[in-house]
Amino acid sequence: MHSNELDSNGFWQPDVTVATLVLHEGRFLVVEEEVRGERVINQPAGHLEPEESLAHAALRETLEETGWDVELTAFVGAYQWKAPVAPDGSGGRHYLRFAFAARPLAHHPGRPLDAGILRPLWLTPAELHACADRHRSPLVWRVVADYLAGQRRPLDTVTQLA
Repeated sequence: MHSNELDSNGFWQPDVTVATLVLHEGRFLVVEEEVRGERVINQPAGHLEPEESLAHAALRETLEETGWDVELTAFVGAYQWKAPVAPDGSGGRHYLRFAFAARPLAHHPGRPLDAGILRPLWLTPAELHACADRHRSPLVWRVVADYLAGQRRPLDTVTQLA
């Protein structure tokens, strides 16, 4: 472990993130975003904020990145991944992603989207798989593949204690 992976107290902690798989009429809601000058595809996803439940983070990130209010329907899974280190030395971060399934409720087309988000898209599984070289990480397809294979857990699998 490198010293730059430790916090100020000398502890290592992964980035805790959430992702939401919203499926409607055979298409998944994804975002096209700009990351380090490249256009990439991701689920609505982002970091857990202090005092926030994982479920609330998934709802918040989906709204902020797509303009869609959704209802969570299942917990798909937890995924651990380490990003590769780029030639410029960036990357190499560790991620712990909690993925949820959801159904769309209401769209707010005039709502501004998070910085870096270019647009939301609705893609079929085949279209999403075909652009795998543009996925932000291998987590994008893995979560979709698990969902398509029927992997779903009750929402109370993930619990926040008061």
